[in-house]
Amino acid sequence: MAISLLIVNFIEVNPTQAASEKTNYNVSTSLVNDTIKPVKMRAKLIKERQKAAIAELTKNAQAEQAKMDAQAKAEAEAKAQEEQKQAQQAVTQAPTPTANTTSQANTQNISGVNKGTFKLSFYDPAALGSNMGYGGVAANLSVFPKGTRLKITLSDGTVWYRVVNDTGGFAAANPNQLDVAMPNSQVPAAGILYATVEVIG
Repeated sequence: MAISLLIVNFIEVNPTQAASEKTNYNVSTSLVNDTIKPVKMRAKLIKERQKAAIAELTKNAQAEQAKMDAQAKAEAEAKAQEEQKQAQQAVTQAPTPTANTTSQANTQNISGVNKGTFKLSFYDPAALGSNMGYGGVAANLSVFPKGTRLKITLSDGTVWYRVVNDTGGFAAANPNQLDVAMPNSQVPAAGILYATVEVIG
């Protein structure tokens, strides 16, 4: 009798246990499908969006930097051109020395005197911390005293007007050399040129 009761109880209990296990399986599958997978997918999506946002910010920053660099270069070139123009105007408006001038400096500054061919080197005063601008030229002061106005003609016909306002260590050993003030961005690629130099005032 007892054995029969155990068998009946087992038969009655076992379906309940099977149903419970099936429920647990369904809950586990639902947990994976409805919770874990979406969380992982959402995390992946957020990471991809962050990566895309960083790439876009980097691209925009690089574009803005390039724009600022181009603007700075354009402003420097415009400033150099304006200073060149002012130097040319100063030379044009300079009075011609009078005939009764007797000093050695002014004797050398006779307008229109061709001094021959000179070697040209270049330097950027601003890069050296100077505010002298780009209208000047360094020279041997025994050849061209300070204030001498020069017309410098390159072999291709380009003409520069400069005023002697400086000298340098090169000048003593190289009296036929001029060091022309010019922004580094505009210095000729050759670095060294030769030109005909005239004293015009």
